[in-house]
Amino acid sequence: MSMVHVSQGIKEPASPHLMSECAIVAHLAVATLPESRTPWLDLIADYDRIRDRIARVVDGFEDFNQRVHRPRGFHLHLPPRSRIWPTATGKANFLAHDLGALQAERFVAQTEKRVFTLMSIRSHDQYNTTIYGFDDRYRGVSGIRKVCFMNAADIQNMGFKAGDQVNITSHWTDGERQAMGFMLVAYDIPQGCLAGYYPELNVLVPLSSHDDRAHTPTSKSIAVTLAAA
Repeated sequence: MSMVHVSQGIKEPASPHLMSECAIVAHLAVATLPESRTPWLDLIADYDRIRDRIARVVDGFEDFNQRVHRPRGFHLHLPPRSRIWPTATGKANFLAHDLGALQAERFVAQTEKRVFTLMSIRSHDQYNTTIYGFDDRYRGVSGIRKVCFMNAADIQNMGFKAGDQVNITSHWTDGERQAMGFMLVAYDIPQGCLAGYYPELNVLVPLSSHDDRAHTPTSKSIAVTLAAA
């Protein structure tokens, strides 16, 4: 909604040992970057200090602390949202990249079964890995999260039907991983592709399968096979 505002937890922590996301990141940084000049623990002692640093480097967040503590926060102006494109042409510019080389280097699962490409996604009632409910109004799914979205033609060609339970196996150079008992949902997705929610499907992502530079896990391109549960 382009609105920036503070949030406050309303429930008692499930355990006195729980740490906030900021605290987890800060303690990881202290443990792994002993020479860092960033005062990690000092920052999490007061989140205003984090916001002050954001204000120094991110456009649109000037006077962050002063504005965010107002009732309802503040509106973050994003030019494309207003159909404004701050480019030389005044239009949105798209870059096309040849994917031929990537296709040539693509991992090929060593199996005789049909291999699909699985991507993990989040539902409507979800913020990152925090699940608020079991309704995904984006895709018409309610009351369940262990689902596998699949093209209707693929479901038929595989001898399945919508609503069947399947086990999903991912394939990588270090072996196989499995996610058991996921319900097939017919969905408008390209043939050969599958989708399902994370963190339920995180178990299928190989830790050694990641981007060359950023080391981001390949959660959007997992080679998998299906079998009846």
